[in-house]
Amino acid sequence: MRVEQAEVLGGDSLYESAKKIYPQKISGRFRSIKTALLFITLGIYYFVPFLRWDRGPNAPGQAILIDLDAKRAYLFSVEIWPQEVYYITGLLVLAAMTLFLMNAIAGRVWCGYLCPQTVWTDLFQYFERLTEGDRRERMALDAAPWSVNKVLRKTAKHVSWVVIAWWTGGAWVLYFNDAPTIVKQLATGTAPMAAYGAIAFLTTTTYLLAGHMREQVCIYMCPWPRIQAALTDEYALTVSYRHDRGEPRMPLKRSEKAKAAGLDIGGCIDCKQCVAVCPSGVDIREGLQVACVQCGLCIDACDTVMNKVGRPDGLIGYDTDVNMARRIKGLAPVYRLVRPRTILYAGVIAVVGSVMLYTLATRAYAGLDVIHDRNPLYVKLSQGGVRNGFTIRFLNKRPVERTFVLQVDGLPAGAAVEAFGATTVMGVEPQIVVGPDTSREVRVVVVVPPHSGLPETTPITFRINDAVFGDKVSTSDFFKMPKPEEGQTP
Repeated sequence: MRVEQAEVLGGDSLYESAKKIYPQKISGRFRSIKTALLFITLGIYYFVPFLRWDRGPNAPGQAILIDLDAKRAYLFSVEIWPQEVYYITGLLVLAAMTLFLMNAIAGRVWCGYLCPQTVWTDLFQYFERLTEGDRRERMALDAAPWSVNKVLRKTAKHVSWVVIAWWTGGAWVLYFNDAPTIVKQLATGTAPMAAYGAIAFLTTTTYLLAGHMREQVCIYMCPWPRIQAALTDEYALTVSYRHDRGEPRMPLKRSEKAKAAGLDIGGCIDCKQCVAVCPSGVDIREGLQVACVQCGLCIDACDTVMNKVGRPDGLIGYDTDVNMARRIKGLAPVYRLVRPRTILYAGVIAVVGSVMLYTLATRAYAGLDVIHDRNPLYVKLSQGGVRNGFTIRFLNKRPVERTFVLQVDGLPAGAAVEAFGATTVMGVEPQIVVGPDTSREVRVVVVVPPHSGLPETTPITFRINDAVFGDKVSTSDFFKMPKPEEGQTP
């Protein structure tokens, strides 16, 4: 006879289904901040691809563009080439340290105000309230039997969600193509299939994550709540309920009677408005929890209620663990934003940012790679001279055609340099023309006269310069000579 799991566990299930949360609309200081950041961040995301930037001929005119075909990334006047992947490492370090610094100063402030999951969920909830009403109306609508009104309102909500999710996926594709061009192609059905696939994938994930999963993403999918708990300390500002002021909590009428009877009462009237407005359904009065994203909406709700009932606000607010303990002891609060960990994070940000800016400011827009022939390393000529062969790659990182003058230092008098395919030759200095934003390989031979006195291996330096832009690049290699026979000088 099979025994059910619930019977083995004494009737208790190990799994609890997620309860749907109906956040209530609230206005206040922190709601205004969240709304302003929502418009700013989404405005940047949706419309920046349409910004134009003149980089001259043969260069894209989109301000921010990741051109996978050309293997280039453009950020206004900055162009990143494939060999500069270390900038990606630098950006990741800056992002991590900035996140750590924000956490050290104000806990999960990133989660509450700037995280894409938070921003898009806020946007979805706005349209949810627009079509289905506020908290009580939505709860009543879900509990009501299906009707024409319910179908219409639900349909309107989901259509608005799909449109937002679709435009979110479409905007992402714009960062990898010229925005006006790809928009026209998408509208006419001539865009690459990869673009349609990316839009479909991002539309689906945005619709599911921001529309249906919401706080479940923050609680169960995102690793940051667990990571930040290990990085924070007692001086970080977090949304906190002031137990010293709020307890013992009791409903307003009961608290007024208790006060009249001379009993101690707290400031909290147990209205649960802080829970009603929370996008994660957290009761902040139970202390800091992993589901709390530190958005501050409970502060707005509590302050609103306190103002209505004529009690001091600030019962919930941003505070530190240190100050919570000090207030219970009757001590004045202290704030230490500058402390070892914030100095460390800010220092790393400053150092990495400075290094990246320096390398950007001093990088060359030309490149030079030299490969010495391996077989043979040298050729002894009939007249007694020695020849070495090299394959040289000239790299032009500008969007215009350029002419490089090739020089070789470290050779004895009488040495000759010949570049096959050079456009012109002025003396012993070949000139090589390289097309815009491309590279060119040239075969170069260096010949030294007989009895040059060179040892078996002589360091030489290849240099190129561009008189128009002033770029100068050099690299080192070796000139190889035959081993001198016994009793002979080189």
